[in-house]
Amino acid sequence: MANTYPQLIAFDLDYTLWDLWIDTHAQGPLRRKKNDLNKIYDRHGTVISFYDEVPSVLHRLRFAGTTIAACSRTTATELARQALSLLLIPPSKAEPDEAPKPAIEYFDQTEIYPGSKIRHFKALHEKTGIPYTEMLFFDDEHRNREVEQLGVTFCLVDLGVDEATFEAGLTEWRRRHAHREAEADSLKEANDELQGQEEEEE
Repeated sequence: MANTYPQLIAFDLDYTLWDLWIDTHAQGPLRRKKNDLNKIYDRHGTVISFYDEVPSVLHRLRFAGTTIAACSRTTATELARQALSLLLIPPSKAEPDEAPKPAIEYFDQTEIYPGSKIRHFKALHEKTGIPYTEMLFFDDEHRNREVEQLGVTFCLVDLGVDEATFEAGLTEWRRRHAHREAEADSLKEANDELQGQEEEEE
C-alpha cells in the first residue's frame, strides 16, 4: 500500500502548476527562447514556468504509469494549451540523456474550460473508465473540493505543487483507499458467513 498510486492524478494549472492566472496575467502570443527549459514568455515578456518541483513530480507519475490529467476552469483555454505545448520539461535524473519534452506530452487527458470541476471529472471518468475513488486531484481553490462528492480525493495546494504537497495528497488517498479495502473485506466476510449459515440450515 505504501507504494500504491491512484490510477489517475489530476492537476489544476493556475497557482497549482504555474504561478499565475493565465487568463489574467498573460497575453498571447507565447514564445520560447531557443531551448529554454521550463520557461516561456508572453507578448510583454512575462515569464510562465512550472513551480520548481513540478517536473520531478511529472517524471514520478510517468514512471509509475499513472494517468496524468490537467483540469482547469480558465477562460483562456487555447492560451493554456499553448503554454503546455511550449514549456519544455527537462529530463529526469534517472534518464539524464533523454531529450526534453513538451509538458503537454506528460498529460494523458486535458479538461481545460470554464465551469465546475465536477463537470471536468465526469468527463475524465467517461473517457477513461477509471473509478472516481481511483482519482486524486491537486488544486489551490477550496471551492473545487466539491469533486469529493463524486468520490475523488482532493488535496488543497498552498504555494504550488512540490514534493511535500504531492506526498501529502498520496498519503490521504492511500489512507482512504486502505479504509475502503478494509470495509470491502469486512463485508465479504459477513456475506460468506451468512451464506455458510444458510447452507447449514439447508
